[in-house]
Amino acid sequence: MNTISRDEVAHLARLARLAVTEDELDTFAAQLDVILASVARVGEVAADDIPPTSHAVPLTNVFRADEVRPGLTQQQALSGAPATEDGRFKVPQILGGDE
Repeated sequence: MNTISRDEVAHLARLARLAVTEDELDTFAAQLDVILASVARVGEVAADDIPPTSHAVPLTNVFRADEVRPGLTQQQALSGAPATEDGRFKVPQILGGDE
């Protein structure tokens, strides 16, 4: 016996704005029954003595040491810029407004 009726499949098809034939209603009803039975079977497997997990194997994040390293000086950073002004990159103005 189907747990999902043809009428329910037709209703879902209307909600999803899908055009389905009469034959497809029967096919989809049977397929949805298989899917729902599979999901129910997974629910039966879960046991109370098994803790819930998000991953099958333990995950460990690997971080590098947070160490201060020398950076560029302002002069070095600006050395490759096509234009600079007052120690900053100078770029063309793209928005109108007061300067």
